Amino acid sequence: MTRRRFAATLAAAAMKDAAPIRTIEVFPIRYPVSGFFKFFTKPERPAVFVKITCEDGTFGWGQSVPIPTWSYETLESATNALRAYLAPPLIAKNPSDIEGAHALMNKAIAPSYSTGMPIAKAGIDLALHDIAGKLAGKSLPQLWGRQPLEKVTLSWTVNVRTIAEVEPLMVDGRQRGYRHFNIKVAPDPKFDVELARTVRRLAPDCFLWADANGGYDVSTALAVIPKLRDAGVNVLEQPLPPNRLSGLAAIKRQGALPILFDEGVVSVYDLEEFHKLGLLDGVAMKPARTAGLFDARRQVEYLEKNKLMFLGSGLTDPDVSLAASLALYGAFRLKFPAALNGLQFLAGSWLKKPFVMEDGAIRVPTAPGLGVDVDEEKVRSASRD
Repeated sequence: MTRRRFAATLAAAAMKDAAPIRTIEVFPIRYPVSGFFKFFTKPERPAVFVKITCEDGTFGWGQSVPIPTWSYETLESATNALRAYLAPPLIAKNPSDIEGAHALMNKAIAPSYSTGMPIAKAGIDLALHDIAGKLAGKSLPQLWGRQPLEKVTLSWTVNVRTIAEVEPLMVDGRQRGYRHFNIKVAPDPKFDVELARTVRRLAPDCFLWADANGGYDVSTALAVIPKLRDAGVNVLEQPLPPNRLSGLAAIKRQGALPILFDEGVVSVYDLEEFHKLGLLDGVAMKPARTAGLFDARRQVEYLEKNKLMFLGSGLTDPDVSLAASLALYGAFRLKFPAALNGLQFLAGSWLKKPFVMEDGAIRVPTAPGLGVDVDEEKVRSASRD
């Protein structure tokens, strides 16, 4: 599907003419964090709610989910970017023109290596998709003409500081219904191999996914990857930083494990280039990372077309961001357990009906738009500037 046709299918799905955008409101908040997770240096998970309201009162909710220890965006930078740069050009514009909205946002905050401020931009993208679905009276999978999964199976994140912590943590996950596990590895290869062996021993039938978050150097990665394979790992995500192209090529040539990209694939153009260079076997998708669902959907279609692996991940997504991930993964009938660990690590919700885990899975929302009902009063009272 061409880029123009892709945009047209989304715009044409609206069942009535959209009234122009009247206001874009931005609400920075913080979710309490429960349990140790390497990317949270404070017991809180920052997030930014975005509400777009049209002249006729139609509205949609989005959410940006910055983690400064994972990428360069912070709660403060995302909030300011949304209010001062990304929202103003969209006032009085057609909310159904999502491609046009991205063009305006990319003009307001230009790319560097790839899309600039993608996590902030995702908040607006999700709100626009929410409006598009509401205007059409359809869930996002229906809007895209796809028959979704009823539920998305989850993977439990094993992020520990000692091997002794592994078994109690996995018992906790099993008690909550999880049957599949993902592990955080790097930079200590000896610890990583023992971690993988322990998880595989305790869960012999699970899908075991290791994520290095770019934490190895080339020589360490080449040495440890075959050992991770022998320890029972099924796939390895982002063994090197995304700009270490020659090292990533060497790892791909080694062929010990399927290699997935994450941090380096922000736009579909990044994915296409890395694929042409022969650097990857697939991508761990995150709508939060790709400036939202517009480009994420294009990336999944590229993966499908080129027979590459499509895994579903997240940025410890809460509420609205989680709904977007579920819509995408459900619509494209994700075959592997998704590493969506918001329910594992976050406490509290700003939805009137929070997500719940059911036997190791979460139901894909079926109501129009993103399919969730934000408690606006609670958001406004909790918002901090």
